Amino acid sequence: MYERHETGKQGEDFVAEYLSKLGYKIIDRNFKCKQGEIDIIAKDKEEFIFIEVKTRQNFNYGRPIEAVTEYKQKHIWNSSKYYLYLHHLENSYVRFDVVEVYKSKEGFCVNHIKQIM
Repeated sequence: MYERHETGKQGEDFVAEYLSKLGYKIIDRNFKCKQGEIDIIAKDKEEFIFIEVKTRQNFNYGRPIEAVTEYKQKHIWNSSKYYLYLHHLENSYVRFDVVEVYKSKEGFCVNHIKQIM
């Protein structure tokens, strides 16, 4: 596995644990369909949350959230609609979050940005 893929997986694992500690229930991870992929699907009370995780070790390519372009948001939106349809959850409350993860020698730091779309 490439180093950046391993870094991304570590970031997603850290975020799943972080969300669990906040009381979120992790429903699914790395949901893939022809419309795209969703890193983490969680539930907080009655709300389904579709989460994009972006992990960086430096700022050479900008802040992590800058990688969640309008094009990427469209894929997340379409993938989430398909997920909701597939699981008969069309009338559910939903939210879209981005979690930026900064990895350093000291560990991980997160910036949880709620309701991006």
